[in-house]
Amino acid sequence: MSRRDLLHRVRRALVDADVDDDRTLRRAVLEQLRRSVPFDAFAWLLTDPETTVGTSPLAEVPCLDRLPRLVSLRYTTARRWTVDPPGVPHRPVRPGSQLARFIAAYGAFDVLSIAFADRFGWWAFLDLWREGGRFSGQDCELVGLLADPVTQALRRSRAAAFGLGDGGRRVAASGQALLLLGPDLTVRRQTLQAESDLRALLPTEESRRPVPAVAYNVAAQLLAVEAGVDVHRAAARTAVAPGHWISVQATRLDEDIAVTIGPVAQPERWNLFCSAHGLSDRETEIVCHLAEGADTHTLAERLHLSEHTVQDHLKSVFAKTAVNSRRELVARARGV
Repeated sequence: MSRRDLLHRVRRALVDADVDDDRTLRRAVLEQLRRSVPFDAFAWLLTDPETTVGTSPLAEVPCLDRLPRLVSLRYTTARRWTVDPPGVPHRPVRPGSQLARFIAAYGAFDVLSIAFADRFGWWAFLDLWREGGRFSGQDCELVGLLADPVTQALRRSRAAAFGLGDGGRRVAASGQALLLLGPDLTVRRQTLQAESDLRALLPTEESRRPVPAVAYNVAAQLLAVEAGVDVHRAAARTAVAPGHWISVQATRLDEDIAVTIGPVAQPERWNLFCSAHGLSDRETEIVCHLAEGADTHTLAERLHLSEHTVQDHLKSVFAKTAVNSRRELVARARGV
């Protein structure tokens, strides 16, 4: 399969996929990729664009029964998705590492990883697993071809998550969801609210308890920070419904790790909105001031611009965010 054929098929899949549904989008890409670069297992996580911490996993790996251990090792003993330039495939598993030995218990797997990021943030990383053989240089080249179109699609998907939805109805995060994880990241206890929040994050059948994957990820990031592996804070912001974004954070509590799920602070939400829509630094400043209630005259004074220049920036913001008025722009940014 040629480079041109793979790019054409993936771009076609991205056009046909529902940009509002990031899971459908990712599955469409995987279906086309597998035809050119065979693999036996995978883990594809969206990431917080600022902290780079994983959320919303889409995964088929042979060790889901030991997911906390896999996540912990992926954050602390593997070559991180943030080390190499975005879009450059690399092998994250260090020979002889704890992660290598862990994976070897399930088979002779080679693992290839690629991060999807641009100047606006880190949007996802994908690990491909192949059993009984290694990924070739051509495989790496083909996977790398996906970087630009998939990154753009994933960022558009995150932007779509700021849509009003449900006629503008918002679901308020209670701020009362708490999970207590042990040193091995297994859940010791959790509040009643945590189960419903986790189910919203990763929908499962009503008869099954939701998998606390995002809790594992932020807790593993805390371990990575404590070990000096990475410096990003142990937090992840993600959407659970149109217009409804939540924040998941991990903090140390003696030997255990406390994971809280609550609303995203408004200034953080505004910045996420601007990053997802690809706004410039100046456009981001304008949106944040608008969200605080500033008018054109106030904006011009604060930013030392003419009112005409402010209006020109607003036109650009409206075009990038697909809104028709300041009122709609502020509603989407603020989620109210």
